[in-house]
Amino acid sequence: MTAEAYEVREAHAHDDRDACFAVRHEVFVVEQNVPQDIEYDAYDETAVHVLAVRADGLPLGTGRLLFGDDALGKTGGDASVGSLGRLAVSKAARGLGVGAALVRAIEDAARERGLTAVDLHAQTHALGFYERLGYAAYGPEFPDAGIPHRAMRRVL
Repeated sequence: MTAEAYEVREAHAHDDRDACFAVRHEVFVVEQNVPQDIEYDAYDETAVHVLAVRADGLPLGTGRLLFGDDALGKTGGDASVGSLGRLAVSKAARGLGVGAALVRAIEDAARERGLTAVDLHAQTHALGFYERLGYAAYGPEFPDAGIPHRAMRRVL
């Protein structure tokens, strides 16, 4: 895939949400063998979902922001911190800047909701990606869905 025009937006419409879930299925369930029953959860109903979509409508990537009570268990109980998660970019769109654009859109959504920082649980192979975006790892490595992760945070 070439670097064609794409936009990143909050996913409000039903079709946009379906596109987000389709990208997550492709990346997490199919590529990474994450069990489908743990990929989707109750937080999907209240999270802010962002979607990267090519001009022709092809979904390229997605991510979500948890905030308020939904984020407390992932941020050490700090209500001023949001939780970035489920960041996924389709294999064909990797290397085009889609992941960084999604992270920035989630950070913008966090700022709009008055949050002062964003936490995430990064797969260890992706630590460098998040570090380049200003995130710092903290705490020990831990498994999530059988994949090694580290907690990371960026102050907004």
